[in-house]
Amino acid sequence: MANETNAKKNRVSIRQFFKEVSGEVKKLSWPTKKELASYVLTVIAFIILMAIIIYVLDLVFGKGLGLLANL
Repeated sequence: MANETNAKKNRVSIRQFFKEVSGEVKKLSWPTKKELASYVLTVIAFIILMAIIIYVLDLVFGKGLGLLANL
């Protein structure tokens, strides 16, 4: 008897969960194409900038370690 009650409660809570998720998804506001393009370009620019910084640091540390190894 207790198992049936727990199973019923679980079904109700799962149903309630998906009902609430559906309600929240309806409240979402999606970016416009212009905003999305701006966000994508910003992320790409940031990735390129970080790649350049890491490349330069790699060169500097590589040269430094090379100089230390030759001592």
